[in-house]
Amino acid sequence: MSDRSAHWDNVYGTKRETEVSWYQASPATSLAMIRAANLDHRAAIIDVGGGASHLVDALLQDGHRDVAVLDLSANALDVARKRLGAAASVVDWIVADATTWRPARTYDLWHDRAAFHFLTDPRDRAAYIERLRSAVASGGHVIIATFAPDGPEKCSGLPVQRHDGASLQMELGTEFELVETRRETHHTPWDSTQAFQFSRFRRRDS
Repeated sequence: MSDRSAHWDNVYGTKRETEVSWYQASPATSLAMIRAANLDHRAAIIDVGGGASHLVDALLQDGHRDVAVLDLSANALDVARKRLGAAASVVDWIVADATTWRPARTYDLWHDRAAFHFLTDPRDRAAYIERLRSAVASGGHVIIATFAPDGPEKCSGLPVQRHDGASLQMELGTEFELVETRRETHHTPWDSTQAFQFSRFRRRDS
């Protein structure tokens, strides 16, 4: 187990999902941006770093049936799986590090809320982007949410790399077109606020 995996397994093994700063009962901004992509319900969606997020619940409620959730922490995925009950059987649960994972298929939409910003080493970011490029279909969408430039400098005791749409564009390269950005003021369970930014890109048709 890597140090990253051990860190997140410990977090989800010792805290309830409502006791972490990133908890959202309703992932409204993520869901709005996914809906804005106008995907068919048969489209393949992957939530990278999804952990115990309620986004998978919302996607299933929206009628999506080709949904995968990838996370470093098996404990985090177990929380989501147990919460969904029988509905969990239609989800592809993937325990993997997004910087070393080898995608077995392509997806029409890649979503990441607050995983990419933990990659402070340029080599890790390059490895993540390499996996993203191999996993996102031509014409597919990429939604990445990170702490905004005026957001926190740390999360869960770890340093983060803050981004805006322009810096994410630099990371992804010219084959991805920036379609929209949105800003979100996230309210933590203890009612402090965190500045997030969301960016949606479309992969240019090959």
